[in-house]
Amino acid sequence: MQSLLGTKQQQVSTRAAARCAAVYDRPAGRLGFSLAKCRLLGSALQSRAARLRPLQSALQEISADVVIIGGGPAAHAAAVYLGRAELEPILFEGWMANGIAPGGQLTTTTYVENFPGFPEPILGGDLCDRFRQQSLTYGTKIYTETVTKLDLLGGSPFKMWTDSKAITANAVIIATGAAAKRLKIPGTDEETGFWNKGISACAVCDGSSPLFRNQPVGVIGGGDSAMEEAGFLARYASKVYVIHRFDYLEASKVMQKRARANPKIEIVWHHEVLEAYGKEDDDCLGGVVLRDNQTGKVRKLPLSGLFFAIGHAPATKFLGGQLELDEYGYIVTAPDSTATSIKGVFAAGDVQDRKWRQAITAAGSGCMAALEVERYLAEKENPGSRSFDDGGEVAPGANWGSSGTAAAGPSGQQVAVAS
Repeated sequence: MQSLLGTKQQQVSTRAAARCAAVYDRPAGRLGFSLAKCRLLGSALQSRAARLRPLQSALQEISADVVIIGGGPAAHAAAVYLGRAELEPILFEGWMANGIAPGGQLTTTTYVENFPGFPEPILGGDLCDRFRQQSLTYGTKIYTETVTKLDLLGGSPFKMWTDSKAITANAVIIATGAAAKRLKIPGTDEETGFWNKGISACAVCDGSSPLFRNQPVGVIGGGDSAMEEAGFLARYASKVYVIHRFDYLEASKVMQKRARANPKIEIVWHHEVLEAYGKEDDDCLGGVVLRDNQTGKVRKLPLSGLFFAIGHAPATKFLGGQLELDEYGYIVTAPDSTATSIKGVFAAGDVQDRKWRQAITAAGSGCMAALEVERYLAEKENPGSRSFDDGGEVAPGANWGSSGTAAAGPSGQQVAVAS
């Protein structure tokens, strides 16, 4: 009976994964629709797994030197480094974790133009697909499952669980990212609205698009992030409206001063967005309906772009308070390090980066985490030894796959590593 249930679950998961993979093959205009279907499918599968779980007598037990939790650039950068160091990492990329497809926030954007190595714009989903393939090439085992529970306080080996597996690992890298906060405003969603068709949550990512050049755009928010986004957008847009529900700003004085001094930026005080509407001649954003919170008056504001700038929510709730977090919920790491408050647990990417939140900085911190894991595991195996000297160079004889050494390639051949 158990075998039959396991087979049926596997068949359903395989079909669902194939359908969700279509996200990466959709044209930009259909990306949001595909993600919506994946969300619905993810909910259905989770419900099915919940029904079948009581009938299973045991979870599959697996172990590894290092487990990576996450599926974005930080997770895959760490996986590539650790794979080339022959540590055979296991990566749990999640199944619609936080409502986002495997790959993280990049899967919710269209064209990426600021990631090195791509002279032509590349779809966010396609870039994530390449990350994933590179991780697989160098020996990472990837599971499209969500880690729902961890036991970190007991120390190494650490324990964690998904719906079907019980995992132990000597080291853990948490790279679960952070999702941009959005308001539930009609016309702003992926299914029927204008998300990725003029509506975004990252001005730095999307603000230079031809869609917004010399066009009026709006920013929702009143904090430092909103002021920074407005300043960036003012380089390209004809006008930037900062739409704020209060008659004061929460931003720092210096950020307020910069915004108010910019002739392209206009603050729309004590207003809220009621809905977004489209253009008559295409399916892109045409503007928003505003309501004055003091008078109740409703009016339309034509816009070609609308950007949410009300903060981000790091994916840290599943940690259950076991790691030190800052006041905003981000994992606290040591200065110039990815080490967390528990030895052997490391954090990389947006889950510990409240400031930059870019794909390239996430990838860089993933590299850092991988190198620190290598050092940690070597010291754990040989107490008293040091993997790196004070200058940060690799110790003689250490096979790190980092500066100045050789590492295993995809077929076991030795390949040079850039300094």
